[in-house]
Amino acid sequence: MIASMLSDRTKERLRDIIEDARRIESFIDGMTLHDFIASERTLFAVERLLQRITEAAVQIDPNDAEQLSTDLPVAKMRGLGNRLRHEYRDLDRGMVFEIARVEVPALGAAAEIALEIELSDGH
Repeated sequence: MIASMLSDRTKERLRDIIEDARRIESFIDGMTLHDFIASERTLFAVERLLQRITEAAVQIDPNDAEQLSTDLPVAKMRGLGNRLRHEYRDLDRGMVFEIARVEVPALGAAAEIALEIELSDGH
């Protein structure tokens, strides 16, 4: 999974991903897709937090990205960031909700595992 020490920058970005994933989870907790679409404030907050997560993924050191588990889809997150920035008018709100509901918690958990492994290895 992780062969050597992660850079401080990467560890900080993983922490950012974890924090923003938790924020998203708290914002949509108990919401249905209908609730999410009807709540413009929540929708825009989640989109912004997804942008932050994707930017954190972009800032992960490329050497570290190669060492991270495939459960932490850095390249996929970069692609989502591009869509959020450039195709924002055409985003499917149902897709945003599903990403927030399913993929974000998994991403946050993968980032937590990566940090735990790093800490348990004494780095």
